[in-house]
Amino acid sequence: MQGFFLRLLITAGAMWLASLIVSGMSFASSWTLLWAALWLGIFNALVRPLVILLTLPLTLVTLGLFLLVVNAAMLGLVAALLDGFTLAGFWSALFGSILISVFSALASNFIGSSGRYEVLIVERH
Repeated sequence: MQGFFLRLLITAGAMWLASLIVSGMSFASSWTLLWAALWLGIFNALVRPLVILLTLPLTLVTLGLFLLVVNAAMLGLVAALLDGFTLAGFWSALFGSILISVFSALASNFIGSSGRYEVLIVERH
């Protein structure tokens, strides 16, 4: 359970950083940001795999670049369903989803599967 909350905070932090960089992405409050992170996680776990399966031919033709559009759609879906989270349009959703993915991946590298901080120290003799 600790890992879930830690990943939720990582996603919320990534969304906050993305909103600072992308001008068309904004949150009304900190609670809205946390709810958006939770809903994004739920949609990425439940809806995104189905959308990827349905758009598999298009994803293959574009050599995987269409997955960026799928990620933007998931972010847009969260914005459409959550009051207080606004996206100016497709490009805001696209750039926001790219930044959220990058920031989340960087931060998640330090979190293990059990939800604990993991740092690998290599000593050479």
